[in-house]
Amino acid sequence: MSKIVAEIYEFLRKEDLLQNSPPLWWPNAGTFEVVVSAVLTQNTTWKNVEKSLKNLEGFLTLESFLTLDEIELKEKIRPSGFYNQKAPRLLQLSRNIKDEFKNFETFGQEVSRKWLLEQKGIGKESADAILCYGCLREEVVVDSYTKRLLKRFEIEFKEYDDYKEYLESGLREVIPKEQIFETFALFHGMIVEYNKKVKL
Repeated sequence: MSKIVAEIYEFLRKEDLLQNSPPLWWPNAGTFEVVVSAVLTQNTTWKNVEKSLKNLEGFLTLESFLTLDEIELKEKIRPSGFYNQKAPRLLQLSRNIKDEFKNFETFGQEVSRKWLLEQKGIGKESADAILCYGCLREEVVVDSYTKRLLKRFEIEFKEYDDYKEYLESGLREVIPKEQIFETFALFHGMIVEYNKKVKL
């Protein structure tokens, strides 16, 4: 198993896909902005998310985000689509973070995947993106691009968690322990950038 995962990782690494990306690929990793962008990116392109994030400048901390009302937020995130769903879900998620953890720093240290999956509008991909890029945890994010790339190597599973476990355990077997987090973060980034390059 680890041999195939290692081959995929090395193949992507040699493509030099992240030369123009932020250090951990996702912009502003380790901040509340990741929570917002992980929800906004559902069912849309990153280009549209960037437009919404630009509209949200000055409101991308937990405290400032909670000063927005739903109507105002809907207008700001309109470019990302599905704003009638995303706005109330983002506001409720932010309130729940504030109520449960008091601040984003504590959230980053203490939140569990289980807690995130209990929040309305947060599926497994979004939860893992928040944990990896927002909370800086050792979590691999699996998306449709990941599944398409693995299919080229004749690797297919039925469930999201099976893909995740396959990749995480495979990478852990070949990557030094101190490099695991960065590898997990950059691995997903390389897959996304590879898709942009070759249109998987």
